[in-house]
Amino acid sequence: MRSPPPTSNVASDTEPVREAVLRTLLDNRDRFASFLASRVDSQAVVEELLQAAYVKALEKSAALRDEERAVAWFYRLLRNALTDHYRHRSAEARALEREAREPLAVQPEPGAGSKVCACLHGVLPTLKPEYARMVRRVDLEEQSVSVVAHEVGVTPNNAMVRLHRARQALKTRLQHTCGACAASGCLDCSCRSGAS
Repeated sequence: MRSPPPTSNVASDTEPVREAVLRTLLDNRDRFASFLASRVDSQAVVEELLQAAYVKALEKSAALRDEERAVAWFYRLLRNALTDHYRHRSAEARALEREAREPLAVQPEPGAGSKVCACLHGVLPTLKPEYARMVRRVDLEEQSVSVVAHEVGVTPNNAMVRLHRARQALKTRLQHTCGACAASGCLDCSCRSGAS
């Protein structure tokens, strides 16, 4: 009757293999970073994706037995991380685009007319110039975000972020200037404080 091999020898036999695989992955860090850098626009994103991939490699290191296959596996891991990264960015861009299409103020009830708060024109110049331009071109002149993005030389995603921030800044300034009037959407502004 044969006795099973001692478990301590099995563990000690796989430990050097695991260490060699992890060392190989660490030795290839520059290659992995270069692979990511050619596919994303930020060194911070490269580092974030690379660190997350190394964490996964540590978690799965017991299953990695061959150094050459480990490198190929790690590249596959990086490709999946890139896919997830761009999928997340795309979802974020769609959310920003939806928000950019939302109106600046509360929609008037039918028959109320489409008055714009008179204070808006007094408050708009107090915003950052790039914010004021975004609100003026997109909300007042009804240009598309992509057209305005092209005009100012930024990506549509950046323009949507800028428009969102501009609207938030404008809302805050109008609430400060108009008070209770701004809470109802400034549809029939009576404060006239920003119009002077």
